[in-house]
Amino acid sequence: MGITICFMMFIKLVTAVAETPTTLNKTCVGDISVLLQFDVYQESCPVAEPIILSWVQSAISEEPRMAASLLRLHFHDCFGCDGSVLLDDTDNFVGEKTAPPNLNSLRGFEVIDAIKSDLESVCPQTVSCADILAIVARDSVLLSGGPGWEVQTGRRDSLTASKAAATNSLPAPNSSVATLVANFQNVGLTQNDMVALSGAHTIGKARCSTFSSRFLSPGSSGGPDVNMDFVQSLQQLCSGTSDSTTTVAHLDLVTPATFDNQYYVNLVSGEGLLPSDQVLVVEDDSTREIVESYAEDPLLFFEDFKNSMIKMGALGPLTGDSGEIRMNCRAVN
Repeated sequence: MGITICFMMFIKLVTAVAETPTTLNKTCVGDISVLLQFDVYQESCPVAEPIILSWVQSAISEEPRMAASLLRLHFHDCFGCDGSVLLDDTDNFVGEKTAPPNLNSLRGFEVIDAIKSDLESVCPQTVSCADILAIVARDSVLLSGGPGWEVQTGRRDSLTASKAAATNSLPAPNSSVATLVANFQNVGLTQNDMVALSGAHTIGKARCSTFSSRFLSPGSSGGPDVNMDFVQSLQQLCSGTSDSTTTVAHLDLVTPATFDNQYYVNLVSGEGLLPSDQVLVVEDDSTREIVESYAEDPLLFFEDFKNSMIKMGALGPLTGDSGEIRMNCRAVN
């Protein structure tokens, strides 16, 4: 039933876009001004978004966790939003898939492959892999009960990738508030964007190795009022395995497959899984205020999240004649 309702919401969203005159949306990031459109494929590939939605719907139906995995692919492709995260290693460069934030962590590549193959059969070399990631992210949120938004498109795909850039630009799960804010501000996103986008952790799972410090040194990210029952439950889960890279826990134990504001409710009660999540309420009063506002008002969170997603999706994309439209998302043409 939930999937059906979300699908109807999506159709209304697409219809609203189709009835709106073409508009250009200019987003400035630092000194870079980029131009993306809301309806790039309306004439060149009108079936693009329905095809993408169908694949995402199927993937999530088979495995609800895939919604978080697909959303995360877009996060890790930005800050750059150029499809570089999808490239396999070649003799000429080492891609981003083996960067520490991505290795044994990113998943869902086969879903993107299937979408791209389907699109190439009906609209050859038209829809970029970077745009696929942006649309897939929106669909994953919507099909999980979260907000919908019009996705700006017109990104082109990179001709290379950088393991070093991926390693240095993506925040680590043990990051402090100061580090998180700096990482986001470096690409033109605000502290509020950072807290709102962290709400993506309302769905998905994380490996024991990413949150072990929550129980090995609980005071480091839990503050003076550590929720010891929660910390001990994490320790019990992870101590039962010899491989901390395979055992996983839900980022949100209460509603693990639903995109809602429960993540923020969990943080207020000391039940944030990742250290970089829990510090939002224990290290900084201003981030705590934002967390508390989202915990109290889910509609405020939804509105801020979708606006921040649009901002993030416009971070340094390749447009115009830059880059290319890949025929295979794993390799340059």
